[in-house]
Amino acid sequence: MLQEFKDFIARGNVMDMAVGIIIGAAFTAIVKSLVGDLINPIIGIFTDGVDFTSWFYVLGGQTFDTVDAAREAGASVFAVGNFIMAIVNFIVIAFVVFMLVRYVNMVKEAAEKKEEEPAVEEAPKGPTEIELLGDILTVLKTKS
Repeated sequence: MLQEFKDFIARGNVMDMAVGIIIGAAFTAIVKSLVGDLINPIIGIFTDGVDFTSWFYVLGGQTFDTVDAAREAGASVFAVGNFIMAIVNFIVIAFVVFMLVRYVNMVKEAAEKKEEEPAVEEAPKGPTEIELLGDILTVLKTKS
């Protein structure tokens, strides 16, 4: 059973998946920064400075300045802005992953096409001079 586990872990797919998960976790931090630090301010320009993360409703009638303050007070919060930001994060991550997979597939297809290219067939060689001379000699002998 231990040997089976070692064989399972040693397979390329498991190792590829582990590397993908680690890189994905690191990549998520980059995307969150991209969305929070670059995309949100651009969206704010078009929405008169509205910050989506500050868009929330407190269920129960209380008022708070921030989502964090409401949560610390134990209030039930309907955080619409955080949900929208999660959607934007997902779309950006999904698009970048799509572009990476697309690029990897193009590289794979190019490599497969290169392997599949048939070897250039050499043109059939004609008869040698000796064979031609032998044929001429045979024809001359039959005519005489």
